[in-house]
Amino acid sequence: MLVANVSEFRKDIKSYLDKVSKNFETLIINRGNETGIVLMTLDEYNSLIATNYELTSKKNEQRLDAAIEKLKSKNSFSKNLIEN
Repeated sequence: MLVANVSEFRKDIKSYLDKVSKNFETLIINRGNETGIVLMTLDEYNSLIATNYELTSKKNEQRLDAAIEKLKSKNSFSKNLIEN
């Protein structure tokens, strides 16, 4: 995670945008008075929104947690896809 104030960001905007884009970094631009802006790639943002959506339902969250536990405990199986 990168942190910069507004002046630093303005002075080197291209470099900061390249770091966010190419290195999948998140940039926090500090605006003072405990306020700030978060800058991230569109892919990162979309992933965050999708994860948030998946976790909005308690039942769905429990299903995802159970699936993760199955994978961690090696208590899962694989299937071959049938292709037409």
